[in-house]
Amino acid sequence: MRHSAAVISHDEGSLQILRSTLSELGWEVRHCRTHEEALELVLTGRSTTLIVDFDLADAGDVVRMAALLPPGQKPALLAIESLVWPGTGQAFQSGAGRILYKPIEPELIKDALKAKRKNGRGNRRKSKRHEIKTLVYLELAGGALPGISVDIGEHGLALQATERVPMISNVAFRCVLPGTHVTLHGHADVIWASEEGRAGLFFSQLAPATRKQLKHWISRHGSHRNAVRELLPPADAHVSFAASEEELVEAL
Repeated sequence: MRHSAAVISHDEGSLQILRSTLSELGWEVRHCRTHEEALELVLTGRSTTLIVDFDLADAGDVVRMAALLPPGQKPALLAIESLVWPGTGQAFQSGAGRILYKPIEPELIKDALKAKRKNGRGNRRKSKRHEIKTLVYLELAGGALPGISVDIGEHGLALQATERVPMISNVAFRCVLPGTHVTLHGHADVIWASEEGRAGLFFSQLAPATRKQLKHWISRHGSHRNAVRELLPPADAHVSFAASEEELVEAL
């Protein structure tokens, strides 16, 4: 399969250099207009490299989100920056592995991609099927908050976001079930949240057709875990509030 890189940039000069250089290497540039589009390409395995222009607002958020992925899905993370000294270090703090300064030099692009192939060889092949993650979006008053699924069960899911998830009830959410094209829509209650951005959600409203799709997915993936315990916070999470196991049993 042809290699491809998901690119978020509005700088035509950088895009032109990336297209010509990657084409020379037999790679494809997938120009993404939104963070969501780029992350979906990475999560579905259609792009194994993510290149983000840090002159754009919220560039750090998309890199931090991609950096949360397990080795089997985590892309090579490259940042594009204007050559300003001293720099802020935001790209490296967000999780980028390399910085390409404008105007981008083709040889540095080639060097970064060669290092990626060397370090990433075999990661996807060795990754276990149950480790595959998906994007989860919570529809909050201030906009959509993205997170990476940690676990999905019949009654709820756990996720990791780049910021603390607010403790709210009946929040609309959506996600694509891993390994499928089925989008899960519904409402959920945040039953615990940690300062580190981890949270557990209990499904409060799922349409009958959606619940049927979820059960079918769970049965195909051989998930027979305890329906209550999968919603409880991990032992190492600094949780400000959490529903007890007895409360969850009563809700179920």
